[in-house]
Amino acid sequence: MKVKQLKVVVFITSFVPIFLLIGGLLTNQLGANPIETLTRETGLWALRFLLLTLTVTPLKWLTGWNVLVTIRRMLGLYVFFYALLHMLLYLWLDQFFDVDEILKDIIKRPFITIGFFTFTALIPLVVTSNNAMVKRLGGKRWKKLHQLTYLIAIASSIHFYMLVKQDKTEPLLYAGLLALLLGMRLYQWYLKSASMVSPRNSFSRL
Repeated sequence: MKVKQLKVVVFITSFVPIFLLIGGLLTNQLGANPIETLTRETGLWALRFLLLTLTVTPLKWLTGWNVLVTIRRMLGLYVFFYALLHMLLYLWLDQFFDVDEILKDIIKRPFITIGFFTFTALIPLVVTSNNAMVKRLGGKRWKKLHQLTYLIAIASSIHFYMLVKQDKTEPLLYAGLLALLLGMRLYQWYLKSASMVSPRNSFSRL
């Protein structure tokens, strides 16, 4: 598949979750509390796209498909898209944009605090996701800034874990996948620092 075709496929399929959620809302398929379902599912899809973004580089290592790197930025933008929907649903339909109540919620409930942190941390990554900002910041500083993705992923997993009150299986599965993805990067960093592999075999960073 050519790069352009791959981007078109990813662009279209990445909208499928929101279309399914809208369809479920219009046909009363989202349960007794559709607003809660919408809020939860948009946040969960933001986490899923974040993990997909982090999967691109390890998958390229394993397959040698360099074309995968071309969709990483697009996947990252969909992380923000679903996170923005998640945040707007919370601010609008849960808190009705009541600033006092929002601030109280942030202070009283740690998982809300973490959620606000992760969303806020995404903003500089989105703002600097274009080629012009890469050039303006310089490759080294741009890469350093975008390593914030790792912290965002960890915080997002904690947010999801704290949100789920009973069966923790799903958040633990996501946390396990994140641990694997980060562990692969740490292992590669170790190999580089120990000079155990040649530059030709080095894996690229996020």
